[in-house]
Amino acid sequence: MSTFPEDRPRILVVDDEKVIRDMLADFLGMEGYYVRTAEDGTSALSELTKGHYDLVISDLKMPRMGGIALLDEIGKTAPNALTVIMTGFGTVETAIDAMKRGAYDYVLKPFKLDEVVHVVQRGIEKQRMAAENIRLREAVSLYKVSEAIAASLSLDQVLETVADSCLHEVRGDLISTWLDDGEGSFFERQHLRGPSLPPEADLGRLDPALVLDHFRPEALLLEQGMKGLRFFAAEPSLPLQSLVAVPLRIQKRLMGFVAVASFTRTKRFDEGQRKLLSIIGSRAAAAIENARLYQDLQATFQQTIEGLAKAIDKMDRYTAGHSDRVAVYAVMLAQRLGLGPHEIEIVRQSALMHDIGKIGCVLNLNKPGKLTNDEYEVFKRHPVYGRDILDPIKFLHPLIPGVHLHHERWDGRGYPLRMRGNEIPIIARIISVADTYDAMTSDRSYRRALPHEVAVAEIERCSGSQFDPEVAASFTTHIEAYRDERRARGEKVPE
Repeated sequence: MSTFPEDRPRILVVDDEKVIRDMLADFLGMEGYYVRTAEDGTSALSELTKGHYDLVISDLKMPRMGGIALLDEIGKTAPNALTVIMTGFGTVETAIDAMKRGAYDYVLKPFKLDEVVHVVQRGIEKQRMAAENIRLREAVSLYKVSEAIAASLSLDQVLETVADSCLHEVRGDLISTWLDDGEGSFFERQHLRGPSLPPEADLGRLDPALVLDHFRPEALLLEQGMKGLRFFAAEPSLPLQSLVAVPLRIQKRLMGFVAVASFTRTKRFDEGQRKLLSIIGSRAAAAIENARLYQDLQATFQQTIEGLAKAIDKMDRYTAGHSDRVAVYAVMLAQRLGLGPHEIEIVRQSALMHDIGKIGCVLNLNKPGKLTNDEYEVFKRHPVYGRDILDPIKFLHPLIPGVHLHHERWDGRGYPLRMRGNEIPIIARIISVADTYDAMTSDRSYRRALPHEVAVAEIERCSGSQFDPEVAASFTTHIEAYRDERRARGEKVPE
């Protein structure tokens, strides 16, 4: 076994009799353990604050602080250390009571050294197995956390995964995540409390400036007991037991921190949990940065779509705002039909872009009267032109079905592919109804807008021929309530 103290199990022997202290120190030292001694409970506590110990062997009766009082303090100061109580024959019941209060085992005086070694060996093996289980649990947890974080580009999902890990793996009662706002300030992006706390308890509020100042010279933060309160701007109503926090850094840039607090007496954080949170934090920092970059990309994507939609509407003064209105009706329909959030967003974006192919139609769309047959045949090409415009742009590919196929009919008599029924993607079927309703209730160069009731009746009449019956029925069922909602918000609706 290595002779370096940090490589050997560490044992603290506490007894007011020097002979016993020295004898155990010498014998256990020869067995390969690193041993320190203390003459009473007070001295032992001082020693425990200086370094990590795997096992404490303590006499039951000592001046200043006895074994029971020391046992209680070890639970606060060094909760991961095992405690073995030494006692005389007359105090066996007290020793058993000590085990009920958290002691690992007891040894009767006078003892044989082999008996002590046997108890110590079992205790150290227990510690080794516990450490191995912790390492295995940490490895599995980190793998799961890393997989979950890497799988998401949503900031909310990333933070939810980090918080769940902090609740179940670090065993925190409060998870507080702070992020920079891009302008030099920090805000609390997430404040999550554990389920075991009283709902009326006030968990206080961290002071981000103090926590961040701590991270400038230090890499991590771990405070036990009330010492951690110096990092709070508003103190919690429950006694603070432990506080651990790690910075969120990308290269050298400090983008925030994750703090975990415990208000439960039996949950005190140690170096293992601080290390676990540090690894989670490093994974989270990269994921948060990726999610933010993705949000920026999505914003640019959205601005591109909205800009193109406005350009389309500018081609025809009679259809100004048409794409926006079709998108509003299409989203309403998609929601009522039970589509998921991602699909609803694709419906919205497709509706905004559904007429982009008109850019390829060399026609006077504002001419009085209807289009001639030849002009109408050219106009019918605009879904194909729309597909061709979007096809080279990979990130716009999900919009192609709605743009290309929104003029298909349920009975197969539409264009450009004469698809029928459920062959037509649901996105296109939704946009078809929304597009037709807005076209009927808007002014055109060749006619005035039709009344709302007439447009709804026409959609009902064409259900099963032009329109998917389910989509048409959903529209006619929900459009009145939706119009009332818009009126309540002060928005204009077709009369």
